[in-house]
Amino acid sequence: MTGTQRRAQLLDVSRRLFAEKGFDGTSVEEIAARAEVSKPVVYEHFGGKEGVYAVVVDREIQALTRALSAPLEEGGHPKALVERTTLALLGYIETSEDGFRILVRDSPVAQATGTFSSLIGDVATQVEHLLADQFKQQGQDPKTAPMYAQMLVGMVALTGQWWLDARRPSKDQVAAHLVNLAWNGLSGLERRPTLTSLDVE
Repeated sequence: MTGTQRRAQLLDVSRRLFAEKGFDGTSVEEIAARAEVSKPVVYEHFGGKEGVYAVVVDREIQALTRALSAPLEEGGHPKALVERTTLALLGYIETSEDGFRILVRDSPVAQATGTFSSLIGDVATQVEHLLADQFKQQGQDPKTAPMYAQMLVGMVALTGQWWLDARRPSKDQVAAHLVNLAWNGLSGLERRPTLTSLDVE
């Protein structure tokens, strides 16, 4: 096995362990044993548990950033943007369950690319500008847009954490209900919400 292949193997093994047991519950001994190497091999590649954890988290933050950036950059109607971003987060959870479990835990190691909460804050900042434009058009106070952006993004992020374990209803149904609450409010909830992109005309 080449050095690059060994590094990739150690990252895969570590990612699974950190998702299962968290940072504190995982040891270099376990990483080495699961990878069937000696402890010095782990230290040689990453300098220790903190080093491998930092790389794993950075990679996950980058993957989630890419997933959430694409729908935000597409533009379009704000409701469609909320739908696409919600589906992107749920899609990431669906395909990267281990990665999401690692991200939503409190990170004990400072990361160059930030943490899950800082990423969610960045998304809220992007949403804030879109909400401000909508508020102006509707005669609402655009100064309240930052607060509403935090509410909206926080609602989606927390629901994603719940869905990580629940997995029912389906991703599309969860997204439709999230957008239903976000778009219509409690007083205007639809009885059977569907996503705009899934509506049959």
